[in-house]
Formats: sequence, C-alpha cells, structure tokens
Amino acid sequence: MLRLGDTGPPVAEVRRKLVMLSLLPKPDDALQDPEEAVYDDACDRAVRHFQQQRGLNVDGLVGRETSEVLEEARWRLGDRPLSHQVSRPLRGDDVGLLQRRLLDMGFNCGRADGIFGPETAQALRELQRSLAVNPDGICGPDTFRALDRLVKTVTGGHHQNLREAEALARSGPRLGGKVVVIDPGHGGLDHGNVANGLTEASIVEDLASRLEGRLIATGVQAHLTRSISGRHARQAVRDDEARATLANEFRADLFVSLHVDSHPSPQANGVATYFFGTDRFGQSSAMGQRFAELVLREIAARTDLLNCGTHGKTWDLLRRTKMPAVRLDLGYLTNPSDAARLADPAFRDVVAEAILVAVQRLYLPPDDDVPTGALRIDSLWAESAGRA
Repeated sequence: MLRLGDTGPPVAEVRRKLVMLSLLPKPDDALQDPEEAVYDDACDRAVRHFQQQRGLNVDGLVGRETSEVLEEARWRLGDRPLSHQVSRPLRGDDVGLLQRRLLDMGFNCGRADGIFGPETAQALRELQRSLAVNPDGICGPDTFRALDRLVKTVTGGHHQNLREAEALARSGPRLGGKVVVIDPGHGGLDHGNVANGLTEASIVEDLASRLEGRLIATGVQAHLTRSISGRHARQAVRDDEARATLANEFRADLFVSLHVDSHPSPQANGVATYFFGTDRFGQSSAMGQRFAELVLREIAARTDLLNCGTHGKTWDLLRRTKMPAVRLDLGYLTNPSDAARLADPAFRDVVAEAILVAVQRLYLPPDDDVPTGALRIDSLWAESAGRA
C-alpha cells in the first residue's frame, strides 16, 4: 500500500504510469534515481484524479485494485496481441476499446469491461469471419489493420444495454423461477467494519437471511455467496472476484451485495447503492443502474436514512458479474443513529422488504409499475400463492 510520504522504486513506477496518462508532468531529469522518488502532494492529487476517473475509491492510496487498474490503463489498442487466456484473462484499456468497437459493429461480446473473456473471443472470431481474416480469436496485426480501415464507418451505440433490457422484458414480471444471488459481505475472520458494539459481517448476515426467506416465499431461487453463522455452509468465504464468479456459475438473474459503511467522522450517515458503470469504455450496466436506483428509492421511502445517491463503480464485484448487480451500503456503524437502526431487527425486516419490492419493480412493465414505497410484501406473497 503506497501513500503520501512514501519513497523508493515502487513510487517511481506509480509516477511513471501517471506521467504516461498525462496526470503528472514529465520530470525534467529522465534519469532520476528511482530510490529518490517521492509520493508527494502532486502524486497524491494525480492518484485521486485517476481513481475518480476509473470509478475506484478515491482515497489517494495505491493498493492492489488501484495498482492493477494503473497497469491496465497503460495499454493502447495495437500494443500487444489480444486473445482469451483461460488461467489469467487479459485486462486493459486496449481490451475495453476492442470490446467497444465489437459492440458498435453489432458483435455481442457482453459488457465492455476491459476483460478478454470467452464472449469477447467468440465475437472477435465472428468479426474476423466477416472481414475474411483468419478466425483464430486473436486480435493481431491483420485484425488491427482491418479494424483501422473500419473505424471511420462505425457509429456509437449501447447495444449491450438494449440486450440487457430485452432479456429482462422477455423473462416476464413473475418472480417465480428467477435466480437471485445474495452476497453478505465479509465473513469468517473478516468482520468488516466494527463500531458501537456492532460488526458489519453479523449485520449483513442477518439481513441476507431475512431477504433470502422473503425471496424464496415468492418463488425465487435464492443463493448465498458464503455461509451464515449457525447454519450449514453453502459456500466458503470468498474474495470479491470469487463471489462474482459464483454468481455467474449460478447463471443468476440478479446479484445483491450487502454492506454497511464506516467513517472517521461519526457524523457521516446514510444509505447508498452502486452499480457497474464507467466512462472508461463508454459502457455501463443500464439495468444494474436501474436496479440500484430502485433499491435505494425503496429503502429511502420506508426508512429515515439519508439518501446518499446511486453511483457507478468498477469494483471487481460489479465488473465481473454478468447480470444486473447492486452493492448496498446500508448506513454507517460509526454513526450512533444509523447504528441504532441497524441493531433493530424490525428495521432489518423493513430493508429486506424494500429490496424484495425493488426486485419485483425491476421486472414490472412500465404500465404495471407502482409508486415508490407503495408495493408491499404481503401483496407479493398473495400473488405468488395465487399462481401456485
């Protein structure tokens, strides 16, 4: 973890990448000794600017995630051959731009997330066939040249967003049979945020259990990403990448990650939601954004938590899930008022109902939708029982 005041070669490498991205001026002395590189105020500002651009936590710290995204940012389309590597998929801005071009030309590679997966390889092979290029799924010199010839004829669009919306509409308004993966954050020895006698992991475990029960009652197939205390272990505790992979393996229709926040100031309070969204490749999950907005609005309408808004992020948990996904940060344990609400089981019941209603509203056609805060869980149960 690099931060303000650090020195040495790792700092020199960070500064070099920031210079490449035009976020720091080129040093006067090209032969500057890496041992003397300093993480100064200018470097801190540049890192924060980069994090803001890339949908990361804006804290000025260069940890694993910021370091990886800095590495991805240095690649330009044509710098290296691109292909699908099963054990360690290629990631980078060049991959994202290739995906953007494939989508603009009507080839379905999934989301433009900057990760070269099997969908991108298949879309690339289809493009190569249409261009009379060897369909080997490798974006090499011949494919780069063909793309350059086409670049002026391609117009922008958001084809994947249309596909997401169409798939959701085709699935119909009924919840029965749909698959929802619930992700209670942290777990095991990782308690998450701890304050005011509460732990994040235990709060979200209880909320996940309440939400799971309500979803199952409406016919939804609900799965948890990790074990819940006092119950049989469904899955081992996992990191964010593995949790997203699990959701993809379940072929989930929706993904909900549950967290609570903390802050050095006890005055920080409120609820926020996050979805996969970035201007980096001109691509985001429109249905993920819609779902995040619905969850936030339903919670805000049913509680007195401060509405802190819905935000696009590129966190691995949201980036790697193939379905509409939302991360919920439900209050601040470090705020006495928020902590008192989170400690109340009745409050967690209200939040579980709000999330369930948001799930249903996501699938309702516009003519059948209801005002925020109006749909109730008993009506969903009655509808489910009537269909049964």
